[in-house]
This record gives sequence, structure tokens and C-alpha cells, in this order.
Amino acid sequence: MTPEPWLAVPIALVCVLTMLGGMYGLRLSRTTSDFYVAGRAVGPWTNASAIGGEYLSAASFLGVAGIVYLGGVDTLWFPVGYTLGYLVLLALVAAPLRRSGAYTAGDFAQARLDDLGARRLSALLAVLIGWLYLLPQLHGAGLALRSLTGAPTWVGGLLVTVVVTLNVVAGGMRSVTLVQAVQYWFKLAAIAVPAVVLVAVWWAQGQPPPRLDLATPMADSGLAIGAYSTVSTLIALCLGTMGLPHVIVRFYTNPDGRAARRTTVAVIALLGAFYLFAPVYAVLGRVYVEQGRVPADAMMLLLPQVMPLGSAGDALLALLAAGAFAAFLSTASGLAVAVTGALDQDLVRPALYRLTSGDTDGVHSFRVAALLATVVPAVLSPAIGSIGLATTVTLAFAVAASTFCPLLVLGVWWRGLSVTGALAGMSTGGLLSMGAVVATVADLVPRGPWHVLVSNPAAWSVPIAFATTYLVSRLTPARVPATTLATMVRLHAPEGWLARPRP
Repeated sequence: MTPEPWLAVPIALVCVLTMLGGMYGLRLSRTTSDFYVAGRAVGPWTNASAIGGEYLSAASFLGVAGIVYLGGVDTLWFPVGYTLGYLVLLALVAAPLRRSGAYTAGDFAQARLDDLGARRLSALLAVLIGWLYLLPQLHGAGLALRSLTGAPTWVGGLLVTVVVTLNVVAGGMRSVTLVQAVQYWFKLAAIAVPAVVLVAVWWAQGQPPPRLDLATPMADSGLAIGAYSTVSTLIALCLGTMGLPHVIVRFYTNPDGRAARRTTVAVIALLGAFYLFAPVYAVLGRVYVEQGRVPADAMMLLLPQVMPLGSAGDALLALLAAGAFAAFLSTASGLAVAVTGALDQDLVRPALYRLTSGDTDGVHSFRVAALLATVVPAVLSPAIGSIGLATTVTLAFAVAASTFCPLLVLGVWWRGLSVTGALAGMSTGGLLSMGAVVATVADLVPRGPWHVLVSNPAAWSVPIAFATTYLVSRLTPARVPATTLATMVRLHAPEGWLARPRP
């Protein structure tokens, strides 16, 4: 597509408004609880909007439409998979996670298993998954800004890093929650309004209307569409959602377990409304954008330029550009908060405590951790190459499903989970899935059946992780925590039940 330098104006406006929201959050954030979980006082619809804001990344805003554009009807299940993960989360872990009273995944592991090693491994995995999810956001921001304005690729990643870091440092979760809740509704408008206008223009074009064809994948699309890859991706999306660190931490911001369940139901509705529009852009792309003219991730941004819209095309392009950049900012903000929490509690705060002989506080260490959480992926983002946004994000889902899903599901529902079993399951799932990610990103496996298996690891890494956790736990019953029964009661008992007087 032809770069338009003036598009820097709506992108800059989104960045400024995001920072203003963060500055407002600075006035509200005072305690560690404010920075970590927004004081545990976020209502269901506000929290659902914030979850939608951070979950609907650039992979959702641009990448899903690009995948359907290339893959045709065989990939229409893709947006369904992203939403279905919250249904699984609602049924299995939403309310118990909130009742656990934890701040992070590491907190939950320690509360359930009463083991410092499990906590540290969970924190490490949360950081790795968060960074793996952050990398495509920063890399994609650079590519999008270059396509839209002609700016160097590194500028987009640097811009997102600076804005996100300032927001997280300013007010932590309280700042981010406010910004993300607003950004969901802005992103919904940014994708819906152009879609309605573009469909109206298409409908008015000639008699009969242009031929639509999503029945078959485009030639040489590079998508491995088949039964195995479909099943594997669905497993990753359905089971990986509950393991994403920025999703887990959101359920600790609700006042209680009931609010957590209501939040999840609202999220499903909000995500469903958003994903209705990805196939619309894919269909229009098949009509107006020839394959190979632009990367699939940029197909949506090209439509206002190639369709007969006149000056209205510029307005729609500006709205899409602002929405895409809002997606980069909101998702990166949520990930940065989650990674910051894991780094702070298990690395930065203990280090500062030793260096200052105990003279430190949680807010100061949180801000130091925020810098580390955003700078590292900013440095590494150019290394991920040309893999599509949705593909890279799906790999992060696969790692989350292979590590945290067994811990959370078995930790919530099975009393026989042992410390050794949990450590073995998370380690095995993490090594297998991260190895597959490295091989895929570095393109170490030649094209063919083995490449399909390695680039879609969830179908085998998740069952292996679950089986390892179960079998090792059965072999080490002595390592089941003595506090298991009390912890299970806390996870499943309704709020206030334990405090009621008994006859």
C-alpha cells in the first residue's frame, strides 16, 4: 500500500490520549493493590471491556481478517476459537481463581502447592509467555507504522514501548484498566464503522455485484490448513486463554468470584461482537485486493485506498489506522502489567530488598520491574522475522496451554496434584512448546509433515503435559501438600460461606 505520512496524526492522537488516561490513573493509584489488581474493585462490565481491550490485539484487529482472506472458509473457525477460550475459562477456573486471593500465577501456584519452587517456575513461565506475546505486538507496530506512514520499522516498536512503559509506571493496573476499557469500544467502532461503509459501497457497485469467493484457500497462501492444524490451533486457543498471564491477572481485579463469572460472560459477548467483522473484511479483500499486493496482515488497511470511496476513503483509513495502533497499545499494556507483576514479586523486589537492607516498598520495585518488562521485548522484537501476527500469537497460546492449563485445571479440581507432578508437568510442557516456538520462528524445520507438527505443537504438547502432571502426581503422593483440603474449600466455597456462624 502507498504510505501516507499524514496518518501519523491519528496514530499520535491515540498515543496522546492513552498517556492522558495513564496520567489520570496516577491520581488514583497509591497502594500495591492498586498497581497490581486495581484495588480488587473493578466491576464486571468495566473489567470485561478492559479484558476485551487487551485481548483484542493486532492479531485480532488485522491478523484474523488476513488469515480468513488467505484461507477462505476453512479458517472461519479461527475467530470462534479466540472467543471459545473464555467459555472454557468460565466453566473451569474463573471463580476459583478469584477466590484464591492471589495477585499472579506464581501466587496461585504457591497458594495451591505451598512450594516456593512452583512459584518461581510459574513466575518464569509467566514472564516468557508475556514476552512471547509482546514480541509480535512491538514488531507488528513497526511494520504497521511503516506501511501506513513510511516511517522506519523501529519507530513503531519504540513508540509502543514508550507509551506503555509510561502508563504502567504511572499507575499500574488501575491506569491500564481505565485505558483498556475505553480502547475496546474505540476498537469496536474503528472496525465496525469502516466495515459498514465498505459493504454499502460494495453493494452499490454495478449489477450484478462483484463475485465473492471464500470457498477455497488462495494459491500459495502458505497456510497449513488441515484437520491436524485445525484441531491443534483450537486446542491452543481454547486451553491457552486461561494460561495467558494478562488474562489470569484480570480475574484478581474483580471484587469476588460471582463478579468474575459475570465478567467472563460479558467478555464472551463483547468478543463475539468484535469478531463478526473479520470475515466481512476477508470477503471484501477477495474482491478488491489481489494476492501478494500487500502482506495479509495489511489487507484491511488497503481496502479504503483501492475501493471507490473518494475523500471518505482517507477518513476510513485514518480510523482503521488509529484502531490498529490502539490494539497494539492496549494489548501491550496488559502484558506489561502482568509481566511486571511476575518480575517484581520474584526478582526485582527481593533484589532491591537485599540491596537496600529492607528499606524499599512495593510501588518502587513495581516501577523498576515495569522498565525491565518492556525494554527486553523491545530489544528482541526485530528477531521474530516475517511470521504473521496471528501465527506468532497462536504459538504463545500453545505455550500457555502446555504449561499453566494443567496447573490451573488440576490445581482447581483435583486433590491429588502433587508438587513434583506440577513441576514436572509445567517443565515438560514448557520445554516442548518453547522448543517448537524456537524451531518455528527460526525456520529450522523444512516444509512438510514435520513442519506442520512443530509449528502447531498444542495437539501433542498439551496432552503430554497433562499426562506428565497426572502420572508423576500419582507416583509421588507424599508430595501432595498437607494444606490441599483447606485450599480446595477456599477455591470452591461461595464467598462468605466460611465466615457464617455454624449452629
